[in-house]
Amino acid sequence: MSEENINITRYKAAEKKFKFFLETNKNRKTPERFAILKEIYVNQHHFDAEELYIKMKQNAYRVSRATIYNTLDILVSCDLVRRHQFGVNKTLYERSYGFAKHDHFICTRCGAIEEFDDMGVHTAVNNQGELLNWKIEHHALNIYGLCDKCQQNHSAE
Repeated sequence: MSEENINITRYKAAEKKFKFFLETNKNRKTPERFAILKEIYVNQHHFDAEELYIKMKQNAYRVSRATIYNTLDILVSCDLVRRHQFGVNKTLYERSYGFAKHDHFICTRCGAIEEFDDMGVHTAVNNQGELLNWKIEHHALNIYGLCDKCQQNHSAE
């Protein structure tokens, strides 16, 4: 199955969850909200709200910035999108429903983000939670440094 087909399948599952959430919480089910969800699940990886707004406008969707921000808040509330604070004054979002838990390397120079999934990290977090008698719901590990490209550019200077 192609990446695009996988993303569409994930979108359909996320769409069902989103409809249920909106109905349960008595929120309006607007075409704009579903268009935003589809754009995120079919095309986006890590993104900020402004990038999403621009992409929606480029695709001829009539959405306001307020609609983007409000919809992102709802999507975070129903666990379809995860919000990250990777740097100073930089909030990024990513799809979360149907995606494996993972952590991030963030380049402090260019802002590149590399995802990684290491069972050792997950095991260590869960073990520490058990030691301290905590029920772990989720965790976020962000490691900051220089990506390979920036290291090479820095050494060439």
